[in-house]
Order: sequence, then structure tokens, then C-alpha cells
Amino acid sequence: MKAKRADKVATSILYVVSGLIVLILAALLVYILVRGVPYINWHFLTGSSRSYEAGGGIGIQLFNSLFLLLVTLIISVPISLGAGIYMSEYAKKGRLTDIVRTAIEILSSLPSVVVGLFGFLIFVIQMGYGFSILSGALALTFFNLPILTRNVEESLKAVHYTQREAGLALGLSRWETVTKVVIPEALPGILTGVIISAGRIFGEAAALIYTAGQSAPALDFSNWNPLSVSSPISIFRQAETLAVHIWKINTEGTMPDGAQVSAGASAVLILVVLLFNFGARFIGNRLYKKMTSA
Repeated sequence: MKAKRADKVATSILYVVSGLIVLILAALLVYILVRGVPYINWHFLTGSSRSYEAGGGIGIQLFNSLFLLLVTLIISVPISLGAGIYMSEYAKKGRLTDIVRTAIEILSSLPSVVVGLFGFLIFVIQMGYGFSILSGALALTFFNLPILTRNVEESLKAVHYTQREAGLALGLSRWETVTKVVIPEALPGILTGVIISAGRIFGEAAALIYTAGQSAPALDFSNWNPLSVSSPISIFRQAETLAVHIWKINTEGTMPDGAQVSAGASAVLILVVLLFNFGARFIGNRLYKKMTSA
């Protein structure tokens, strides 16, 4: 009887704690969305920001955030995929592997502002890239690489060993078994992790303040020369992202309607991050069902 009573008490406490966490998260989301959604319209999403007059938008900042996200994923996904495959399929247990795992754990726990200062010293100053999308993307790669690598590694390890044995039994090499059997089986988990990481990258601000810059120059969408700083696809231009824009609005106070713009931009940021997370679950479930039914 005492064991059953203790089990019920422990279960009740866990339910209460879980409910409080969900309640706090829901209250935060509702508060941000209720304050910001009324200010969201087409002009707000596509218009340019204004420093000393009301009525500005977040068009350039939103584009910068999406473009920076794309560049970061192009750099970080292949590296994390290769590192995850090595750690899961090829790395032997030993001191070197333990050191690599420890380094990954340490990198994943670093504050984003530290990564931003590192990016400022290395990419902005030493390598001479200046405040640019390239500097921001490289800094975010260091910030996001440990989590992506662990996600790839865990997704590959979740594939049953019999899948590998079957591939080797059919005469496939180890590399062919990894690329043609293991990775396709682990693809739903890998893709889910990448999309969730994309939401984390999209909402990052501290690391980008020191690397991508705090200004959003006007873009010439008729100029597609990647070497021109006014081109939207140039990786060598400054790029104030949406998260940095929200921080800047609330620290400088140069907008008469700064509170409204900040609320609207925060709501857009939350909606995009939620879209990434729900999209990751949806795509992962669809891929898993498709693979299990095949």
C-alpha cells in the first residue's frame, strides 16, 4: 500500500510540474502573439524599417534572417553529417574519441555571446570578412555544429544493427551500407533535427550582433551579382536579422512606434520558430510512415 501511495504521489507531482511548464510556455506565447499579431500585415512584412518616423516594416530584416539561415545550413549540415557518420560508424572507443565527445559537449554548452565574440575576433578581424553574412554564418556554424552532430550521431545509432549486417551480407562495402542503408533509415530523425536547428538559428541574436552587424542597408533586388554589397544574395554585406532588430529597437529607442514594431517582429519570430518545430514533426512523421509502409 505504501509503495502504491508513493507511486501515486510521485506521478501527481510529475503531472503538476509538467502542467506548470506547459502553462508557463503557453502564457508566454499567448502574451507575445496577442500583443504582436494585430500589427502584422503585408506592409509590415515587406516594408523597410524607419529609424525616426513611424510606419516602418521588417522586410529586409526578415529576408536577411532567411538568407543567413540558408547560408548557415549550407555550411553546417555537410560538416555535421560527416562528423556524425564518423562518430557513429567509424570511430573506435578510445581516448581520442572521448576527447572529441567532450569537445562537442563543451561547445554545445557555450553561451551564444561567447561564440559571437569568438566569431568577431576570428572571422571579422583576423580573416577580414568584416561584419557580414559570411561571418555570421560561420559563427552560427560553430554555435550549432555540436547539436547537429549529436543529432546525426544519435539518429544513425538508432538504426538497428541488423540493417548494417543485412547490407554487408548482400556484398555492400561499409561505406555503401552507410550511404544506402543506414542514412536513408535515419533520414527522418536527421531531417527533424536539422529543421529544429534551423529554428534555433533563425531566432539567434547575441552571436550575430558581433558578426553579421547591426545595420540593414537597402537591397537592390534587380542586382544579382553576389560580389556587390547591395545585392540580396551577397554574403559579404552587413545583415541585421529579425532577432537583432528586435534587440536594437528596444535598446536604442529611435522609433516613435518602437513598441508596436518590436511586438509585431517578436510575433513574427515566434510564428516562424513554431512553424519550424511543427514542420519538423510533420515531415519526420510523414517520412517515418512512408518508410515503414514501404
